Amino acid sequence: MNTESLPIDYLAIDGPIGVGKTTLVEMLARRFEGVKVLEDATNPFLDKFYKDRPGAAFQTQLYYLLSRFQQQQEIIQRELFRKLVVADYPFEKDRIFAYLNLSDDELLIYDKLYAMLEAQVPAPDLVLYLVADVDTCMGRIQKRNRAYEKRLSEDYIVELLDAYNHYYHHYQRSPVLVVDTRHLNFPQRPDDFEELIAQLKKPIKGTQYYVPLGSR
Repeated sequence: MNTESLPIDYLAIDGPIGVGKTTLVEMLARRFEGVKVLEDATNPFLDKFYKDRPGAAFQTQLYYLLSRFQQQQEIIQRELFRKLVVADYPFEKDRIFAYLNLSDDELLIYDKLYAMLEAQVPAPDLVLYLVADVDTCMGRIQKRNRAYEKRLSEDYIVELLDAYNHYYHHYQRSPVLVVDTRHLNFPQRPDDFEELIAQLKKPIKGTQYYVPLGSR
């Protein structure tokens, strides 16, 4: 039995497309025998959204909002068993994409629904916010070669990075550990992963920044 543990019950990992969230969730869940929560990748409106079809952004966003809410309700039940929960998103992530992609009229409806749902969602004990520059994100997106992501432009990624940074500059619902992933490779360099785990075992309050040893 694995006796190693973290001083938290619910860890949410966030960051822009291509930053490495899901890979890290898999590794942490395996290391600590935790429960992984991965956002629904089967959104039926996503392909239409990437093709810029009218109304597709609103449909895509509402599907994600309701899907994420359902998963968050399941987290409440899992917490009763006191097993580490590792998710590849916090619920609040939904608003970043909504404000980036929806029109003002659509946001009016979205915000009313979001406000009703957010009150019923548990806050993570810690958000691990992974950051990288545009070139790093674009390179990782191209490497994993997902068909629907091939249409993502560099301009969109720039806009997304700005939206993420703005959001987390004001985020206060949970403690946040900001990790620059540009020079990290968790799957292929075990020392990178061990250094991160050492950081996660320390008490974290407010927003803190982790500077990997190799990038100093």
